[in-house]
Amino acid sequence: MEETRPIVAVVDDDPRLLESLEELLESAGYKACCLRSAEHLLARGLSDLDLLITDIGMPGMNGFDLRDIVNKARPELPVFLVTGRHEIADQGRARGISGFFRKPFDAPALLIAIGDALQKSRNGG
Repeated sequence: MEETRPIVAVVDDDPRLLESLEELLESAGYKACCLRSAEHLLARGLSDLDLLITDIGMPGMNGFDLRDIVNKARPELPVFLVTGRHEIADQGRARGISGFFRKPFDAPALLIAIGDALQKSRNGG
């Protein structure tokens, strides 16, 4: 029986970032679900996700608002926020997130953080 791969959703309005993160996640053994807006993610649904990575600054719903909706619907789901705008990163709005990364981020560090968050989530913590 094949073990199911964890599903990591990535929400970002930058198609190049989505493509590179999809390649990184798939190469690390995850199933990547890449979407260009928070609205697309919510329309798709959250029930089968194991982790969410979302950009903060996007047209329409931003990453903080998406995080708030996800935290209400699936409080156990790990959420990582990413941003290229360092002034936002420095605001420290860390409530309800599992990780915070500034673009460009270090791929090995991101994969370690994802693995840690998934392990913690599986262990009920």
